[in-house]
Amino acid sequence: MRRGTPQPKEERLARIAVIPGDGIGNEVTEVAMHVTEVAAAAFDIDLELEWFDYGADTYLKTGVGLPDGALESLRDDFDAIYLGALGDPRIPDMAHGKEILLGLRFGLDLFVNHRPVKLLDESLCPLKNRTVEDLDFVVFRENTEGAYVGVGGIFKQGTADEVALQEDINTRKGVERIIRYAFEYARSHGRKSVVMSDKSNVLRYGHDLWQRVFEEVRQEYEDIESWHLLVDALTMQIIKNPAQFDVIVTCNMFGDIVTDLCAQLQGGLGVASSANVNPHTGAALFEPVHGSAPKYAGQGVANPMAAILAAQLMFEFLEHDDAGAAIEDAVRRSIVDGQVTRDLGGSLKTDEVGIAVAERLAGC
Repeated sequence: MRRGTPQPKEERLARIAVIPGDGIGNEVTEVAMHVTEVAAAAFDIDLELEWFDYGADTYLKTGVGLPDGALESLRDDFDAIYLGALGDPRIPDMAHGKEILLGLRFGLDLFVNHRPVKLLDESLCPLKNRTVEDLDFVVFRENTEGAYVGVGGIFKQGTADEVALQEDINTRKGVERIIRYAFEYARSHGRKSVVMSDKSNVLRYGHDLWQRVFEEVRQEYEDIESWHLLVDALTMQIIKNPAQFDVIVTCNMFGDIVTDLCAQLQGGLGVASSANVNPHTGAALFEPVHGSAPKYAGQGVANPMAAILAAQLMFEFLEHDDAGAAIEDAVRRSIVDGQVTRDLGGSLKTDEVGIAVAERLAGC
């Protein structure tokens, strides 16, 4: 991940818009931003955080998720957006979450969903006899098309003759740019292979487009090994032999499902992070993969590692790879030393995990 045409980092103040979200989102974001500030200080990075109260509480008061002008300000005035989990039982249709998260993804055209799949300690993997070397790849999910665009409708709702239509949108532009991004990432990061996954044997129109574009683009990257797997075969192969993968690229829905499977292999949603990026404009949003888990809010039991690792991705995007690497190493050492929340076998509270990670960073 790289910004479009950044200024030299020593001359640039990095402005980060922070939207903590709902439920445990507030707690893990607080921890992640503490770690962010410690990392910035340790590596002499000029960084400014600005917090925004977009979330369920504000929505219930105002009926607005993203206020007028917010999208433009987040795009033009900030180098990155950090987003906590969204979701609140008081808003059962998730109207505010859709307005904020999908509004940012679609409004900023964040067509790359970048999900690292990296095992930080062997004890976290449910597969037997797997090492950290066996689980280290990246999944790129097309982020602005597919079945998630909300095109469709319901006819004769509530009757015995009800019909529900949900359209799956695939454009040549959208398919080509995510496939090309996967190859470019592989080439620039020393990855040896790219696998494209679809369901073209059933989705004969939309995923025929994926097949044809993949075949054309791969010809431009003969230095990168590439092959195709139907998505059901992909999921089986990920479990059977995850070490065979370097880069996976797929559509919006399959990417959503596959990356949750992958998250479980690396220790669960509590250690899974993601980035949403438009490499052409430099817009980017970073978030943990997990949800807001309202029933656990305020108890100090939420695992903040995913949120912290989302901050790692943010530093890398801002071209501070040294700080990003230090954050990952600090998280790894905290896991190895058992300084984790109970879901990973430890006994620390959410904020205590943040302190443990920050202490490892402070000496960098």
